[in-house]
Amino acid sequence: MIFANNRMTKSQSSTWIFLLMFAFVALPAWSAQLELKLVDAQGKALKDAVVALVNNQKPVYTELPPVIMDQRQKMFVPKVLAIRVNTQVRFPNSDDIRHHVYSFSPAKKFELRLYHGLTAEPVLFDKPGTVVLGCNIHDSMVAYIYVLETDFFAVADEQGNIKINAPIGAYQLQIYHPQMQGIYPESTITLEESPAPVRTITIDNIAEVTTTKPADEFSNLF
Repeated sequence: MIFANNRMTKSQSSTWIFLLMFAFVALPAWSAQLELKLVDAQGKALKDAVVALVNNQKPVYTELPPVIMDQRQKMFVPKVLAIRVNTQVRFPNSDDIRHHVYSFSPAKKFELRLYHGLTAEPVLFDKPGTVVLGCNIHDSMVAYIYVLETDFFAVADEQGNIKINAPIGAYQLQIYHPQMQGIYPESTITLEESPAPVRTITIDNIAEVTTTKPADEFSNLF
């Protein structure tokens, strides 16, 4: 195409300005970040804790890309998985033995009978709540899926650190952990544009881990 004049007309210039303004308005305000450090009553870093920010605006429950809960060396990987409602989870078995994955949790009851590799169908988690996973063959295999009604959440790393990006505003702070006894009391937290210092939160109702490992009586048969 050949342009006789490479200068924009006044109407064209106005159109571009409108489109640019619309683009900036349409962008979400991802300008706030929450940074937390979670510790237990003894001051030790609390890994695998799930932190969620919930506001009055319910997320649109469209189908999301599936996430992975793997099985390696007779363990679920990761041990703790946080997902949003209406997310599919795939359960590949990377071991050279078969596993039988199940859950009796009210938020999601399901069963993936003996299989290996990638043969298991993905599971849709369409209700909020805590889902405890087990293997019908290997009693030592336990994991947790937290299904949340928000898009803003994260799982604490080995040092108990949490980072969540979310729009500016007020939220209810929710915290979950597999060893937590009872429910963590919700509190209101406000995210602002200016960066806030890292906050340390102590979770004092964490139960000690038992040292006795369950016996996998039938593991050699599969």
